[in-house]
Amino acid sequence: MGRYLVRRLLQLVPVFIGTTFMIYALVWAVPGDPFAGKCGERRCPQTYIDFMTAKYHLDENVFTQYAIYMQNLLRGDFGETFGGRSINDVIATAYPNTLKLALVALAIEAVIGLTAGVLSGLRRNGFLDNLVLVSTLFLIALPVFVVGFVLQWLFGVQWKIVSPTVSSAMPFSELIIPGFVLGSASMAYVARMARTSIAENRRADYVRTAIAKGLPMRRVVGVHLLRNSLIPVVTLLGTDLGALMGGAIVTEGIFAINGIGREVYRSIVTKESATVVSIVVVLVVVYLLMNLLVDLLYAALDPRIRYE
Repeated sequence: MGRYLVRRLLQLVPVFIGTTFMIYALVWAVPGDPFAGKCGERRCPQTYIDFMTAKYHLDENVFTQYAIYMQNLLRGDFGETFGGRSINDVIATAYPNTLKLALVALAIEAVIGLTAGVLSGLRRNGFLDNLVLVSTLFLIALPVFVVGFVLQWLFGVQWKIVSPTVSSAMPFSELIIPGFVLGSASMAYVARMARTSIAENRRADYVRTAIAKGLPMRRVVGVHLLRNSLIPVVTLLGTDLGALMGGAIVTEGIFAINGIGREVYRSIVTKESATVVSIVVVLVVVYLLMNLLVDLLYAALDPRIRYE
């Protein structure tokens, strides 16, 4: 296991460099004046443009800029915004909010999605199975912003069960609706994947053997059937954490959550390229680490899997 872990960590290095360079090159290649609007309605003075160009190495080619950025990144310095604010502070302020929202969404999609998928898989072609199939298809077909506005209007404006927007304290009670909105599509995929996996493995020889030995159905499902059916679901859930954090822009905008998504949107609008790159780099790291964690969980779920 140790050798496998070291090998996988080494494999992440070129993947990280390649993805971050592509992001850096794409963001900095966006046409337009990076100083537009920085001095109000009038054009910025040439002295200011020259100073900022030299400070952020904007007159260098993209390879030189990326090398300088990576040198600073290895020291833990993400740089500064054009306004002089440390990007480290921006990430430190916004990242915990998005992480909290993403974990709530992940918990909701895991609990509801797995429960619906298991019950549906055990009762194929019944009323519950058809209900799960229709409802999950409905969630997949609806865009996130539609689900968000509908639930915000129903629960926050019409019924006044929760606040329409999330306060700065971000209590758990206020994150349930945004978490459901953020994880709604993934929850539908988890339910469908769990349903298919449970239905296929239920006909396996080891399940028939366990039933023939007289084991209680609860133990057959919980220990034998569910454990062997979780591998594709764990893959989806594990990699989904990075996707949830990256896809929180719409949800955070609807519920006024000061997180990574809103910072990315604000940075794109104001052409703060350094902030966009730094936030996406953090999301790339999270995504790569979650992929590694999922691979390690395979061995815990299936004893037949061994890493050398």
